Amino acid sequence: MAKLTVEIVTPEKRILSVQADEAIVPGGKGLFGVRPGHTPFLSLMEPGSLTLIDAGKRDAYFVAGGFVEVANDKVLVLADAAEHVSGIDVEGARKRLSEAQERLKGLSSEDARYELEQATVRREAARIGAANARA
Repeated sequence: MAKLTVEIVTPEKRILSVQADEAIVPGGKGLFGVRPGHTPFLSLMEPGSLTLIDAGKRDAYFVAGGFVEVANDKVLVLADAAEHVSGIDVEGARKRLSEAQERLKGLSSEDARYELEQATVRREAARIGAANARA
């Protein structure tokens, strides 16, 4: 049976290069699955869990957003940041989430920092969700 080659790359390093039967990606418009033979395309990614399925086993990585390119049975994930869900510091993520929510309370939507804090809230909430889903 055909396999996908899945690579996760961040600006700092290559996180992963493996073969898998399927990849479930947090796209800009929601989750989507990729299997061998998928039509080529390029998509934005939102922060969330990227799940790889191989031989019925699931493995998950948190991606902090970025882009994904699918072509010729290859899934290239260009992530802003990525980590295996087992390595997520949930307490640290909760602290960063809470701090960003507090800073948002004091900002108007016109403030240049408002979008940055909203992005932090989305990213840390997604990181916590990915960690909780690993069970």
